[in-house]
Amino acid sequence: MKFYMPTKLYLEEDCVYRHRKELAALGSHALLVTGRHSARVNGAYDDVVKSLEDQGVSYSLFDEIEENPSVETVARAAAFGREQKADFVIGIGGGSPMDAAKAIALLMNHPEEEPSVLYEKKELEALPVAAVPTTAGTGSEVTPYAILTLHELQTKKSMSHHVFPVLSLADAKYLSFAGRELLINTAVDTLAHLIESHLNKNTTEYSRLFSSQGLKLWGEIKEALSAGELSGGQYEKLMRTSTLGGMAISHTGTSFPHGMSYYLTYNMGVPHGKAVGIFLPAFLELYGTKEPDEVRQVLEYLDFDEIGTFRKYIRQVLGTIKVTEEQITSYTDGMMANTAKLANFPYPVTKEQMRNLFETSLAVQ
Repeated sequence: MKFYMPTKLYLEEDCVYRHRKELAALGSHALLVTGRHSARVNGAYDDVVKSLEDQGVSYSLFDEIEENPSVETVARAAAFGREQKADFVIGIGGGSPMDAAKAIALLMNHPEEEPSVLYEKKELEALPVAAVPTTAGTGSEVTPYAILTLHELQTKKSMSHHVFPVLSLADAKYLSFAGRELLINTAVDTLAHLIESHLNKNTTEYSRLFSSQGLKLWGEIKEALSAGELSGGQYEKLMRTSTLGGMAISHTGTSFPHGMSYYLTYNMGVPHGKAVGIFLPAFLELYGTKEPDEVRQVLEYLDFDEIGTFRKYIRQVLGTIKVTEEQITSYTDGMMANTAKLANFPYPVTKEQMRNLFETSLAVQ
């Protein structure tokens, strides 16, 4: 077994300002990477700016990161960052800005390379990256992954390089500004990380320390999440589940529910958390045909008595997604070619089983 976690993580109230000296120590000019609105609304952007200004560190802002950021956007941001002579990057927001920040930091440090290098196997170093998460979903603040949209392939894919944030500052107070739908979708993404890492070919005793604890915490807040009534310490628990899920998948990778979700997100605009969560009951059911005790343990951690109850909960909080038979066929063929995701499942998956996963999880029109 091995364990590698190079990110320094602080999960506490007002941690951005409390640890401003460590943030400022990463360089002399920061490129702040965000989306258009949320980082300003929840106060995270102001906290970062206040911390940098307090320490005399200059900064530039790139606030054009879209949901599911594209390689093209990342390349524009990297060019801007080089023009501004930034020497470190701070991703502020959900998974999209944090993932983009990692890819941007890599391209900024290698102006001689084309954006296609993101998907080439080369030994390249990125500029230092700091992460300030404002949602509790991707766990990107503690993972080396950056999931980007590849328009030429009409899907999403993790870049080939691993870039861990050097410093992550997770303050649960930002979650209170998220709406119910966003909280649910991002929390279900975390749930997928916990389940897919726990039931994974690459799982170890170390990775299960994170996934089992995260599953238990998720079970403690699931009813409040469903009711949209999170408060106080529950936000902190939710942020912890996100970091735990991220630590777990850093060592195992995700499995095929994540691969299946990319088709729904790219082709139909379904938010990632909803797109991946919709497949979790069928994933557990398939895994249970080989390892029923392990699936029962996961359900016990989550405080569900059986898969049927879990499926009912998922449908309650996520609703249904309608697709056509033609889409099922196309998505099935695509997943059977996704050897990376299939490889993380401990047992062979047939085309018939994969099609059944899509059919039982989606509403076929």
